Amino acid sequence: MIDVIQKTIMEITEKNVEHIASLSKIKSDQNSNKAFTDQLKKILKYIEKLNELDTDQIEPTQHVLSLQNVFKEDLIQNIFSKENSFENAPRYDKGHYQVPKIIE
Repeated sequence: MIDVIQKTIMEITEKNVEHIASLSKIKSDQNSNKAFTDQLKKILKYIEKLNELDTDQIEPTQHVLSLQNVFKEDLIQNIFSKENSFENAPRYDKGHYQVPKIIE
């Protein structure tokens, strides 16, 4: 993994940053490209330090907090009767909504 990060650090160039800026439709100049290139290299070097940690005995986690289902249980209920459903309808007939014809 360290080799991959080191290779990536070496591959980050001002030309790459300029290309990404153009894809993102971000106006950039040579000074900002140089600054971003340096910043990206520093970030990846810092991340490289994580590879020095021994994580063999650490169990992977999905989330740092213990989560539980916060949703209420689904219950089948008859909230609306047919009559209640049609109360706000402008027109209905024989248990169906009536809508204007749109296809001629």
